[in-house]
Amino acid sequence: MKTVQLSIQGMTCGHCVMSLKKEFLKIEGLTINNIEIGKANVAVDESKVSDKKLQEAVEEAGYSVVSIQ
Repeated sequence: MKTVQLSIQGMTCGHCVMSLKKEFLKIEGLTINNIEIGKANVAVDESKVSDKKLQEAVEEAGYSVVSIQ
């Protein structure tokens, strides 16, 4: 498992955090370490989860990825 830090634009409240969590829970091979307003820390199985898949989940929740590290 690889730890990934995401910087996210557009999140403003606790509801935003829950919306993103809901999308991340749909991804097999992803473990949520922490989600806060504007950022998320997750562990991913690199054979199942790509940066593109993370970005798509963030966008599906209605936000934009600033960076993935």
